[in-house]
Amino acid sequence: MEYGICNLAIVPMRAEPSDRSELVSQLLFGEAFEVTEYNNKWAKILTAIDSYTGWIDRLQFTQLGHIAYRDLQSKPAPITYRPVTQAWKIADNSIVFLPAGSSLAFLQGTTSYVGNNKFEIIGEIGETDHIANVARSYLNVPYLWGGRTHFGIDCSGFTQVVYRLCGHNIQRDASMQAQEGTDVENLAQTKLGDLAFFHNPEGKVTHVGIILNNGQIIHASGKVKIDMIDNEGIWSEELKRHTHKLHSIKRYF
Repeated sequence: MEYGICNLAIVPMRAEPSDRSELVSQLLFGEAFEVTEYNNKWAKILTAIDSYTGWIDRLQFTQLGHIAYRDLQSKPAPITYRPVTQAWKIADNSIVFLPAGSSLAFLQGTTSYVGNNKFEIIGEIGETDHIANVARSYLNVPYLWGGRTHFGIDCSGFTQVVYRLCGHNIQRDASMQAQEGTDVENLAQTKLGDLAFFHNPEGKVTHVGIILNNGQIIHASGKVKIDMIDNEGIWSEELKRHTHKLHSIKRYF
């Protein structure tokens, strides 16, 4: 088995080994993975944090030894909390702009060792915050299918990264997230931070958001925004109609 680690700020994960293929997710700096297959310039990977699969360019990561990979699994790396954290790549005197949730692998003091490179972290990496504050920090971030950052994010990428920044790891896609957690019977029993899931006409879970207080939900739809939620689903004040049909509500902590 071969392993790798992301040594760039963000790397696209695609459904097929092609630059034209659908973006299914993104790797963030310092995230490790197994390499399961090669196809010319592409590598098919299985991510360590959520067992998600996709294809990445072979030039957009560095190899990682088996022991180092297992070390990261047993001792998860600290993560960044600010929307952008600067890292000085010592080898070529460049600055890498790390998105929130990046992993500072093999951190010693303020230096992260990724492959054969040293990255000096500039300034504080921040600290975890209340889930409502973390979620609101993404307000007005544009919707991007497969996105996981403050520069573009999808609905389940949003819930996943907000939870991660609050110390909880959940799966990548809404349909996967809906299979976890504990059922909440109705909206009257919800608490801040619960996840609400929504379905399409065929009954498949296709959307997710985070419950706030006072009947509000924050979610990524066009952009990250706050809407009202009732027993039917999400009510858009802008469109004057329900936009998503409520499927279920789950609690994770």
